Amino acid sequence: MIESLLLTTARVSTFDGDRPLTGASGFFFERDGRLFLVTSRHVVMDEPSKHFPNRLEIELHTDAENLTRSIGFSVLLYRDGKSVWRHGKDAGGEIDVAVIELDRAALPESVALRCFTPAHLQGSLQEVEVGTSLLIVGFPLGFHDALHHLPVVRQAAIASSFGLRFQGLGYFLTDARTHRGTSGAPVVMHSPQTDAQLPWKLLGVHSARMDMGGRDLELDESLGLNCAWYADILLTLTK
Repeated sequence: MIESLLLTTARVSTFDGDRPLTGASGFFFERDGRLFLVTSRHVVMDEPSKHFPNRLEIELHTDAENLTRSIGFSVLLYRDGKSVWRHGKDAGGEIDVAVIELDRAALPESVALRCFTPAHLQGSLQEVEVGTSLLIVGFPLGFHDALHHLPVVRQAAIASSFGLRFQGLGYFLTDARTHRGTSGAPVVMHSPQTDAQLPWKLLGVHSARMDMGGRDLELDESLGLNCAWYADILLTLTK
């Protein structure tokens, strides 16, 4: 039986028309009966790298009993010249999280996916300790179970005080080996009391690796640290 956590996350491909651009990760969030795809903001638009896709494609399972069956579901990023995704900012600046509402009626009737909900968000930041074990569920460099269309997970740990915004910004640090393609992946902590069907707390949205600007590329290894934006921003973005 497939673990429900693996059905929360979908492989995301970005396009400019029919021209493929990049690969990333995303996950599903449900609130008041509405369904959202969550990913990193830089997946849908990134000015520094001149990344301006006009649509996404996500891979969806169409048969819960046979996970080898899937389709590519196209999501337009603009309607009437305006972006359809939502992103936010706080006192620290822009938050690298974007949500796009999906039209349930347009999905295949047999679609097989699982969703995080507001109940999966961590209520008190003080209850999560530094060093806590986490998982990051995604598609590093696009790698995944290509037969069953499932993501892989990486072990991680909280590397900064979860109760304090790192350097005043809206994210915390994780210690994990990550790669391009993991942007937009959910960062989760096992929590059996949260939901018997999906026993995980959604703590954050993986964004990018962190590094020292002055690191000697020959003498010093990469820090192996990453930033994960606090997932409670989803309560604002899905109002």
